[in-house]
Amino acid sequence: MKEQLYTIPLNDAVNANDECPFCFIERNVEQDLLDYVLGSGSSYMEADMRAITDEAGFCRDHFKKMFTYGNTLGNGWILKTHYMRMRAELSKEVKSFKPGKVSLMDKLKKAESTNSLVNWAREKTESCYICGQFKKTYQRYLDTFFYLWENDSEFVEKVKKSKGFCIPHFGDLAEAADNKLSGAKKDEFYNIVCALMIDNFDRLQEDVSWLVEKFDYTNQDADWKNSKDAVQRGMQKLKGGYPADQPYRASK
Repeated sequence: MKEQLYTIPLNDAVNANDECPFCFIERNVEQDLLDYVLGSGSSYMEADMRAITDEAGFCRDHFKKMFTYGNTLGNGWILKTHYMRMRAELSKEVKSFKPGKVSLMDKLKKAESTNSLVNWAREKTESCYICGQFKKTYQRYLDTFFYLWENDSEFVEKVKKSKGFCIPHFGDLAEAADNKLSGAKKDEFYNIVCALMIDNFDRLQEDVSWLVEKFDYTNQDADWKNSKDAVQRGMQKLKGGYPADQPYRASK
């Protein structure tokens, strides 16, 4: 199947021979978003863009990544107008707030809070411009994956030869497969991907086990095989992401 513009990033991710092609995509998209928000010629000076980021804000993780990115002025501009909005919202919430009684039954049930300040604070804590943009992009990549799976036999073969997926992205793929595939195509997907996951878990388990054995003095002169970076790859396979990555910074 001839590559289309929208299929190139996914094919590149599978070709990268990473522990998980969707981790590869996630890192690239997140870095592109950091560049978009804070990079050279970025959008933080545009009033309409800052209105969007003022409303959405950023989660703790992405504030940390924005800080280590290195653009102090850009972060300052974003915070300046975001604080103005947050201050206005907080003032409105405080003025309308009236403490209510929580029954013993609600405490025992751990029912959802009816406290408007609690709900506002939780909403703001969870809201993030970068997370929101990535979620939209990620869904398109999932759609593209299953389009290629159904229409491009070469893509399926490349997936078969890949290192599989991390557990979080494997779960997302399984959920999407139930909605996008049916009949023989769904059976084929699960037969291939489940076997792929087991085989690659065995590979990583072997790498991690040999890493541990290498610290035994009797193996000090033995070959490391594929175990030198087994810790970070093993962590990625279980939870996703890249534990060994250095902070992504603005290019000078």
